[in-house]
Amino acid sequence: MKDFFRLLARYLAPYKWNVALNVIFNILAAFLTLFSFAFIIPILQMLFGLNTASYEYMPLGSESLKDVAVNNFYYYTGQVIELYGASTALALLALLLVVMTLLKTGAIYLSTFFIVPMRNGVVRDIRMQMYRKILSLPIGFFTSERKGDILARISGDVTEIEASVMSSLDMFFKNPIMIIVCLVMMIVVSWQLTLFSLVLLPVAGLVMGKVGKALKRRSLSAQQQFGRILSTVEETLSGLRIVKAFNAQEKMNERFRKENQEFYEYSNAIQRRYFLAHPMSELLGTTAIAIVLWFGGSLILSGTAGIDAAGFIYYMIIFYSIINPAKDLSKATYSIQKGMASMQRIDKILKADNPIKSPETPRSPADVKTMAVSFRGVTFSYAEGREVLRDINLEVPAGGTVALVGQSGSGKSTLVDLLPRFYDPQEGCIMIGGVDVRELDIRDLRSFMGNVSQEAILFNDTIRANIAFGVEHASDEEIERAARIANAHDFIMETPQGYDTNIGDRGSKLSGGQRQRLSIARAILKNPPLLILDEATSALDTESERLVQQALERLMKGRTTMVIAHRLSTIRNADMICVMHEGRIVERGSHDDLLALGGHYSRLVQMQGLSASPMD
Repeated sequence: MKDFFRLLARYLAPYKWNVALNVIFNILAAFLTLFSFAFIIPILQMLFGLNTASYEYMPLGSESLKDVAVNNFYYYTGQVIELYGASTALALLALLLVVMTLLKTGAIYLSTFFIVPMRNGVVRDIRMQMYRKILSLPIGFFTSERKGDILARISGDVTEIEASVMSSLDMFFKNPIMIIVCLVMMIVVSWQLTLFSLVLLPVAGLVMGKVGKALKRRSLSAQQQFGRILSTVEETLSGLRIVKAFNAQEKMNERFRKENQEFYEYSNAIQRRYFLAHPMSELLGTTAIAIVLWFGGSLILSGTAGIDAAGFIYYMIIFYSIINPAKDLSKATYSIQKGMASMQRIDKILKADNPIKSPETPRSPADVKTMAVSFRGVTFSYAEGREVLRDINLEVPAGGTVALVGQSGSGKSTLVDLLPRFYDPQEGCIMIGGVDVRELDIRDLRSFMGNVSQEAILFNDTIRANIAFGVEHASDEEIERAARIANAHDFIMETPQGYDTNIGDRGSKLSGGQRQRLSIARAILKNPPLLILDEATSALDTESERLVQQALERLMKGRTTMVIAHRLSTIRNADMICVMHEGRIVERGSHDDLLALGGHYSRLVQMQGLSASPMD
């Protein structure tokens, strides 16, 4: 339960008044419950002649507070019976019960009324904290995690905390209060019996605790398995075209069946153990009542109990009032153990270290005099022992265009990913305008840059919102101007609602060339001084490539640009072309210079069937 209390310490601070009011009304409800029982027994004794003693009024201070309160209660009850008759007294007793029940249920409702915002608020805060953390973590974190498992944590695991932990908070706050109030009253009635009863309760708690620990272990395994199921579904949806093309439906069905069956078996084991809580607590509670009944009855029969038969009945009512809260508490403990397994998985994200951080005292963006980019002795590896980049030295002049070419896996994309600090190199440094990128605030650094990648990343929103993504307060005129420069305005106006047309998930309602032109329009609107183009035309047909290439040339004008290209025809006019091979720059120069060398670049040109003459 230590993890549970740490969870409360982390998230309950904003809801301290909700907790305080919940506790106050729970205490009030507990006292009202006990006193409603306390009123009934003595009144019934007097009404039915079981108590024929005569009582005189006792002033406050003449005896102990307990003796004065009990004596005067009997005195006033006797007065009511004598003056108005037993039938009227019984009617008043019934009315008193209704009033006490009204007050008790009102207090119970108010206790839950104030805890609801806390329960839902903590779940909201966890989900929000997770989303913020996911956005802040470096891209490298997600290369070792499955998307489906991440989705399982922010959906299934958070939902499990809501269902298991937060829904148990009311029981967890209410039941201990009820148990404590009952114990205090039991001590007042008979400390001897209470001392004996307290020996039984820890034994029951020990048995329940062992079952709860096993439940947490199984719950953790089940949540991990649920993450694997979501990963399979996410991969299936993303690759559905390939699955069908290769007739792999049965293979994927079998894979999903195995994962789903394993989750089914975990779920059976968890729920069977969870439902064991109620019968086990019922058995332990009944056993405890039977033992106390035997022990207390023996004391009364021997005359050493210190209470009469009526007092013993009231004592047993109080003791029984402990059993139900204890059972609910054990059930809540089971739920909490089940939910804490999910919290353990959530914390893997929340407590993940983020090595990509802004410096405590960052340099001002004004210190960056130009957009000249310099890579100095840069070496990088994703995992120890396998260098992806080795001793890269490269100067990109302000306003110039440098193209990176080479075989897949040569390190081109990794090199440009270091510029916005998606990763940091293990050796060397990267400078912009004479300032190390690690000395700048990450937000300021990335504000210098625009990015157009091979896959146009668009969102399930309107065309207008996608173009203006990341640019605050963009006017309609600015959005349209960016679209015109990107050769996108004409096709946008042909859509059903123009700029207000929703483009579907990942822009599924548009063609590849249209998606790419929206991506370029987004970069144009941002108006960045430094541009990164990562194979922006490699997946397009000839007509789309022509339109996109025109838009890119307009976008690149006057900007420092780094271009990654497989189609060499798109970068022949670059100021400098760098050929990368196995993480190193092995050749650099203009198109004609590199052709004259007859090396890697020349072979790439021959493979693509390009002519040696410059483009018109």
